[in-house]
Amino acid sequence: MSYDTLETRTEAERAADIARELPLQLDRARALPGYADTLADCAPAQITDLASLATLPVLRKSALVEAQTPAAPLGGYTVKPPTGFSHVFQSPGPIYEPGGIGGDWFRLGRFLHAAGIGQGDLVQNCFGYHLTPAGMMFESGARAVGATVLPAGTGQTELQVRAAHDLGCTAYAGTPDYLKVILEKADEMGVTLGITKAAVSGGALFPTLRAFYSDRGITCLQAYATADLGNIAYESPAMEGLIVDEGVLLEIVRPGTGDPVPEGEVGEVVVTTLNPEYPLIRFATGDLSAILPGASPCGRTNLRIKGWMGRADQTTKIKGMFVRPEQVADLVAAHPEISRARVIADRADEMDSLHVQIESEGGDISAFEASVAAILKLKGTVELLAPGSLPNDGLVIEDRRSYD
Repeated sequence: MSYDTLETRTEAERAADIARELPLQLDRARALPGYADTLADCAPAQITDLASLATLPVLRKSALVEAQTPAAPLGGYTVKPPTGFSHVFQSPGPIYEPGGIGGDWFRLGRFLHAAGIGQGDLVQNCFGYHLTPAGMMFESGARAVGATVLPAGTGQTELQVRAAHDLGCTAYAGTPDYLKVILEKADEMGVTLGITKAAVSGGALFPTLRAFYSDRGITCLQAYATADLGNIAYESPAMEGLIVDEGVLLEIVRPGTGDPVPEGEVGEVVVTTLNPEYPLIRFATGDLSAILPGASPCGRTNLRIKGWMGRADQTTKIKGMFVRPEQVADLVAAHPEISRARVIADRADEMDSLHVQIESEGGDISAFEASVAAILKLKGTVELLAPGSLPNDGLVIEDRRSYD
C-alpha cells in the first residue's frame, strides 16, 4: 500500500505537477539574498522540467558555508530567520540547517511507511539528537506515520537493550551497523528483543549485514537522506534501487559540472527541494549514483537510483598541486572532440606522475597535452581511448598511489 497518491502518479501527472510547482519554488528562491547573484536572470516561468532546470547553476555546500555569517546564520537561503523555525542544527563544516516539526518537514514518514513502520510500532531511534538533525528527522517521520518513539541516541548499549526489551520495541531507526551491536549485546545478556523492522541510513547497508538481520527475522530497508535536503530517496520492500522522494527533483551530473549524464552513467547527485521554507536549487550533494531504468516492481512510479556509490569530490594533490573535477571538466570543454576524460595520479621512481586518458575519435595529442598543462597546471602524458572505453564509475580523477 502506498503512502499517498503522489507515489503512484503517471509520468504525465508527475510532469504536470512539476511544471506547476517548480516555477513557484524558483520564485521563492529568487527573492532570497543567497540567490541574488546566481538566479537574478532566471525566468521561473520557463523552468518547468528537469531539462530546463539543468540550465541553472549548481549550488555547492561550500557556498552555503561561505554565506553563513553571524549576521546571516543560514546564509540567506531560507524564507525565515533562525527564530522562525522550530529547530536549527549544526553539522560538520560547520554548517547550520533549519528544521521544522509540523508536516513531516524532512519527509522521512514516506520511508518509514515503506519499511512497514506505523501505528502500533515503538521505534528505538538510535540516531543522534545533539546538534545534528538525524534524530529529529526520524522522530518527525515516526510522528507522521503514527509510531511511538524511544529517543535512544547512541551509546550505553546495555541500557538500550534493557529499554528495548522492557518497553517492547518493535522497530529500529539508526545507522546500519549499530543495530547489530545492540543485538549482540542482547545475546550476551541473554535477552530476547522483539525488533522485526529496521529503517537505516547514514552508512552503507552491506548485503552481509542485511542477511544477518534477515536471519534474525528483521526486515531492514535503507534511505538516502541529508541534513540539508531531508529524505532524497528510499528503499521499498522490492529492494530494487532507491525510489526518489516526491518532495525533491533529482539529477545525475558529471562531477565538477552541472551537466546531466545519460541514464545509467554514474555521476554526482544534484537535488532541488520543493520545501517552500528552504528552497535549495540544484544542490550538489557530493555523492555519486546512477539512474536505474524503469519503475519499481512495488508500484511506486518515481525515478530510481542505484544508491550511494562513492564521493564525487575527487580533488587530489599531484606533484604538490591540487587537481579538481572542475578542471577535468574544463579540459573536456576545451576540445569538442573529447567526450570524457580521466586524470590518473600514480608514482614512478618515487615521484608523482600524471596520466590523462581521453575518450575521442581522434585529435592532436600535442594539443591535448598543451591543454593539460594549461588547465591542470601540470605536465603529463595523454592516452587516446575509443569512446565508451572508460569505466562507468563516476571517477574523473583516479589516485593509484599506494599509501601503505
